[in-house]
Amino acid sequence: MQRISPRNARTIVSSLTKTSRRHTFTTFASNPSLQKQQQKTIPCEFSKLASLGFYRSSSFASGFTPLEQKSLDSIMDVERAKHKSPEVLASIWDDYHIGRGHIGASMKAQLYRLLEQRASDCRYFVIPLWKGSGYSTMFAQVQLPHIIFTGLEDYKARGTQAAPYFTVTFYTEFAESKDLVLIRGDVVFTSKLTDSEAEWLMETTQSFYLNDSRYKLVEQFNKETRNFEFKDVLRALNMPIL
Repeated sequence: MQRISPRNARTIVSSLTKTSRRHTFTTFASNPSLQKQQQKTIPCEFSKLASLGFYRSSSFASGFTPLEQKSLDSIMDVERAKHKSPEVLASIWDDYHIGRGHIGASMKAQLYRLLEQRASDCRYFVIPLWKGSGYSTMFAQVQLPHIIFTGLEDYKARGTQAAPYFTVTFYTEFAESKDLVLIRGDVVFTSKLTDSEAEWLMETTQSFYLNDSRYKLVEQFNKETRNFEFKDVLRALNMPIL
């Protein structure tokens, strides 16, 4: 998986500086204790997981290496999964990831192809994440089969050295046979994002690429940066302009 590195990304981000100064950004406090492996009970029937051969040695997201792609067959028994219906497979996949510092989701293959097409043309976007009385702006690099999120302020300060907060991987092994693409999100820094915030980021980013009206903002951000207004993103998400 690649880090956010192209020079044009830095150009795009720098153009947001004036806009971002007009808004409130939440400063995240570092909390090393949250980096430790969590001890949570998995709210999922073991028999369901066993039916697909999920590997219980899979580590929590705090131990995730963001630049190393985790193959699908290292998470589940792909051969067993071939015999499950799309609905059952998607349900088991979602349940497996609950409470592990991971996000499990799925989408139709047709939607994935649209996402892939649009992401190839417009790779970057910014998403405001509401936290308390303000929001923190996240910078997204959509380079399928991955999406990488980091803080906009971190990216502006550190560039290619900015560490991912959250990564998303799309698995297309069942796209043809089941019209199903499995999605896995990994919260790399639990001190930066909660599971629910990460899930919201993932879903919201997809909505900007899959919704025709919202995608116009993505195109503007990537192709007509001078005309891009961050407040239009806030309006699209019904967030206050601070």
